[in-house]
Amino acid sequence: MALTGRTALLAALGSLPVGILAPNWSGILAVNAPLTLAILCDYALAAPVRKLQFTRSGDTSVRLGETATVQLAVTNPSPRPLRAHVRDAWPPSSWSPAAEAAASRHEVAVPAGERRRLITELHPTRRGDRRSDRVTVRSYGPLGLAARQGSHDVPWSVRVLPPFASRKHLPSKLARLRELDGRTSVLTRGEGTEFDSLRDYVPGDDTRSIDWRATARQNTVAVRTWRPERDRHILLVLDTGRTSAGRVGDVPRLDASMDAALLLAALASRAGDRVDLLAYDRRIRAQVQGRSSGELLPALVNAMAPLEPELVETDTHGLSVAALACAPRRSLVVLFTGLDSAPVEEGLLPVLPQLTKRHTVLVASVTDPRVEEMAAARGSVESVYEAAAGAQTQEQRDRTAEKLERYGVTVVDATPDKLAPALADAYLALKSAGRL
Repeated sequence: MALTGRTALLAALGSLPVGILAPNWSGILAVNAPLTLAILCDYALAAPVRKLQFTRSGDTSVRLGETATVQLAVTNPSPRPLRAHVRDAWPPSSWSPAAEAAASRHEVAVPAGERRRLITELHPTRRGDRRSDRVTVRSYGPLGLAARQGSHDVPWSVRVLPPFASRKHLPSKLARLRELDGRTSVLTRGEGTEFDSLRDYVPGDDTRSIDWRATARQNTVAVRTWRPERDRHILLVLDTGRTSAGRVGDVPRLDASMDAALLLAALASRAGDRVDLLAYDRRIRAQVQGRSSGELLPALVNAMAPLEPELVETDTHGLSVAALACAPRRSLVVLFTGLDSAPVEEGLLPVLPQLTKRHTVLVASVTDPRVEEMAAARGSVESVYEAAAGAQTQEQRDRTAEKLERYGVTVVDATPDKLAPALADAYLALKSAGRL
C-alpha cells in the first residue's frame, strides 16, 4: 500500500487538529482510528493492478530522426473503476532527453469493464531494436489516500532504421544515369558497353565508332552508339571492425558508410544492376543477397539497422574469403573501410591481389572534416601546430590511397556529407568507362 503526501491527508481530514498530523505516519495510524479506516477503505476500493489487461499496437519500424507511435490499450475487467498513473518504460535511447518524462507517463481513468488507449511517442536517438520495458501502474482509491502498485510485461519492439539522408542526391544521379543509358542525346562509347543503335555521323564523332558495313549499305556514314551494360553485380562490403567505431562529427564512421551504401544501392538498382550486401569484422554480421529492385532498399535498411561497430581488428583474410564467396563472378566490390595506414598495409594490402584479380575494387573511406580545418589553421602558435598535425594526417591518407591505387583500386575519400555523392559519381564513371 502506498500513501499519498501530507497535503492530501490534510484535505481529506480537515476537521482533525493539525497537531495530530505529525511526520510519524505509524503513530497517526495507531492513535487515529478514523484515519486508519479511511486509508484502508481507500486502498480496498482502488482497482486491482494484477487483473489489468494490456495490449500493444502501432509502429514496428521508424527511420532515425523520425517519431514512432505505439499504442497501449488498458482493459479494466474488475468491478471497480481504475484511477491510475501509468509509466510505459522504454530504453533511454528511445527518447530525446526533453521528451522522456512527458512521453512515458500517463494519467488514465478506466470505468469498470471498459478499455482506454494510451499513446506513447518514441523519439529514437540511435539505430537498432528498441524493446519495451515494464508497464508500471499505480492505482489510486477514490480519496487518493492510498494506492496499489504493480508492473506488467507488455512486449513490443521498434526497429530504428538508418535515416538515408543522402536520398536527396538521388534525382541528380539518376539524371546523369539516364544520359549514360542513352535516354537523352548524350551517348557513350567504350569497351565493355552494349551496342544500342546506329545514327548518322556528325563532325566530332570518334572514327572508331563508324560501322563500315552499315555505311556501305547506305549513302551516309553510320555511327554505332552504345549504352552501359546492365545486370552487373555490385557487392557492398561494410567493415564493422574497430575503425568503423570512430565518430566523425556527430555520427560514427559506420553510419556515414551505410548512408553512402544506400545511395549507391538505389542508383545501381535503377541502372539494372544487382546489388548484394556483406557486413564483416571477424565473422559475417549481416548479409543481403538475391533481392529484386523493389525489395532491395527495405532489405538493406532492415539488415543495417541493428549493426554496431565491434571493437576488434577486422580479419581481412576472412573478409576477402567471404567477399569472394558472395561474388563468384566478376563484380564491382565496394569496400567501406578506413584509410589508416597500419590496418591497410598490414591487413588489406596482402589480400588485395585476390580481389583485384577477379573483380573491380572500389574503396570508400570517411575522412574527418576537422583534419582539413586543422591543416588550414593559422594565426597562433597552437594553430600552427594543429596545421602541421592536420597536414601530416592528410599526407598519410594520401600515401595510403596511392598504395591502393597501384593495385588498380579506385579510392573515394570524403567527409560524411560528401561521401555518398562522391561514391555515386565514382560508380557512374566506372560504368561510363565500361569497367563494370
